[in-house]
Amino acid sequence: MSLIDLLTGNTGNQVAEQAGNKFGISTNQVIALLAVAAPLVISYLKNKSQDSNEAEALNNALDKDHDGSILDDVSQADARQTEGGSILNHIFGADKPNVENQLSQNTGISIDKIGPILSMLAPVIMGYIGKEKQQNNVGAGGLGDLLGGILGNASNQAQTQQSSPLNDILGSVLGGGQSQSSGNPLNDILGSVLGGGNQQKQQGGGGLGDILGGFLGGK
Repeated sequence: MSLIDLLTGNTGNQVAEQAGNKFGISTNQVIALLAVAAPLVISYLKNKSQDSNEAEALNNALDKDHDGSILDDVSQADARQTEGGSILNHIFGADKPNVENQLSQNTGISIDKIGPILSMLAPVIMGYIGKEKQQNNVGAGGLGDLLGGILGNASNQAQTQQSSPLNDILGSVLGGGQSQSSGNPLNDILGSVLGGGNQQKQQGGGGLGDILGGFLGGK
């Protein structure tokens, strides 16, 4: 399953509906948040995995706690919210407050809800990574390539899905900023994560893609 399939398939929709109902926000807002948070989390983990100790710790965590079963039982997302918060604290570190603030501003999800919702989404994202790791029989030394491949495949798939419903959702929730550059909000977001946002800045796309690119520019 590709990252795009996760975002647009039953798992993404079910966890978005669950979080939306719990926190009183629209399902589309949660889908948009997941569409931004998933590549962002994966990119941060890819960066961390360049350190052998971090790669080994991530490999152990995936083997122990993230076998992908959550993708078939999204009720785990609510039950594992506290765990998700700990995951995000480790992944984002000192960047976490800034990430949450910018995501809140651009998705319209209030700052008091953005953290708890991200904490629900984190175990789902980790479960997806864990399942991909199992299916590809990857150990600690191959995690960086695996994570980079996930992002690269998602970017390529986004380029070919100009009319994807996910792009419509992102365009409506995040505003028109990204769509002015390439017409594909998800591709712009992925491009900013993969390339530091330079492409969007040159094109004047603005919006969340540039902001996330700013976080990741030095990573």
